[in-house]
Amino acid sequence: MIRQALRTLGAAVLLALFAAGPTSAMHIEQRDEVSYLRGPYNFDFYQRHNHSYRISASIHFAHGIQHDLLALRPMEEHIKTDQASDAMYLDMLFNPPRTEPKMDYYAPYTNQFAWRLLRSIDWTHMHHEQTYDILSDESIPWNEKKKWTDRAVAYYLDQLDLPMSEAPLDVTMRRAAVMMKPYFSLFRNYYPQSNNFFYAAHWWHPVIYEALMLAGNGEAQQAMLDATNNTYYEQVLRERPLRMLLSREAMPRYSRMSPESANIFDNLHMLHGIAYDILAYDAWSPDEQREELYRVIRAMSHQPGDEKLARKFALPYPDMDPRVYHDWMHGTDGAMTRIMLEMWDEMMPMMMPRGMAMDESLHRRMSEQLRMKLRPDLQQGELAGSLHEAMKTIMPDMRMAPETMRPGETPKQMVETMLQGWHRKYGDMPDVQPISMAAEPVPLVSSVQTIKAEAGTMR
Repeated sequence: MIRQALRTLGAAVLLALFAAGPTSAMHIEQRDEVSYLRGPYNFDFYQRHNHSYRISASIHFAHGIQHDLLALRPMEEHIKTDQASDAMYLDMLFNPPRTEPKMDYYAPYTNQFAWRLLRSIDWTHMHHEQTYDILSDESIPWNEKKKWTDRAVAYYLDQLDLPMSEAPLDVTMRRAAVMMKPYFSLFRNYYPQSNNFFYAAHWWHPVIYEALMLAGNGEAQQAMLDATNNTYYEQVLRERPLRMLLSREAMPRYSRMSPESANIFDNLHMLHGIAYDILAYDAWSPDEQREELYRVIRAMSHQPGDEKLARKFALPYPDMDPRVYHDWMHGTDGAMTRIMLEMWDEMMPMMMPRGMAMDESLHRRMSEQLRMKLRPDLQQGELAGSLHEAMKTIMPDMRMAPETMRPGETPKQMVETMLQGWHRKYGDMPDVQPISMAAEPVPLVSSVQTIKAEAGTMR
């Protein structure tokens, strides 16, 4: 199945490149690369926990090929594309590759016009590998794990010009200001199976960190990962989350140990979804899509002062067990949805027509559509198109900054208003407390059968 799909996609790439011609298809950029950071831990996750490594490689294969599937296949075929993509991703998970793919292997067309997007993703996947390796390495004492992780974070932030920010997603999403762009919500609404595959993947990535944090350095690591992977295959993939889980929810202990690393991963995972929205919006040319992609990357990348915000988040489930698919993980309510709803409340006064007040009926209709748009798939009563299109249908005279509709441009006043809203709500919140790494944890090891029996009381 996968080989046939890749052959079909490869033919589409060649046709698209020939049709576009050399000037629009080939965007010229200086393609500087930086190698991974050397350390005693290199490749330990691969060597010690190879099955988990290969699951990660499968997920990254899916992330790569999704770019070209959206860029090359028309929106009118979204149902067919979505079903075929999800089947291909599941096939890869059950027959995982042996090595980690770079994004351009499976997104050669997107690589021609938006290389910096793929580089940003690959660079952050490298950070995934580094940090999994550090936790997996038995030779690094537990009380030195943070020192080595901090070293990996510093290298990630320093060596390339566009690393994802170490500030929480609450801040970077407000800087990106994507909610009223014409593409926002298209991927989750029109490609729900693929979207939810990635929501499940973004359950898996953080809980693997948490499993390692609970296991310590010894043999318990493998038992913890086996139990967590079993939950992924038997439960999470069958009933996938309906929102993107954040690090603070799904790996609270790791988030306390390295909030910078945790926030970097949240920002990457959100970038995936935004990029897929942009590539699904076929009213823009590849050049216009690139301008918007690069604008979003800049907004979500490190900026001076971000390091002071790294610990500005709360831990709703500080004692969660990564081996359990908790009830609170399933639905749409959670940290990510809260961020979106707050942003909407902050934006809305700016968008009301002059002289018009928001009455209760209008507020209810808009809030209902917003919640439906934030939920994957199309719901009964949901208006067609993106969130922007739905809101314009309800309120045709809604005021919009001209930058909102233009690729590569940021509605600066809206960004400033939303950031002020965040500072009012959370600017004085206490930093999340560090976790002690002085003593190696006593592992919570039990059989998969016992975990299943206990799951009801742990939810």
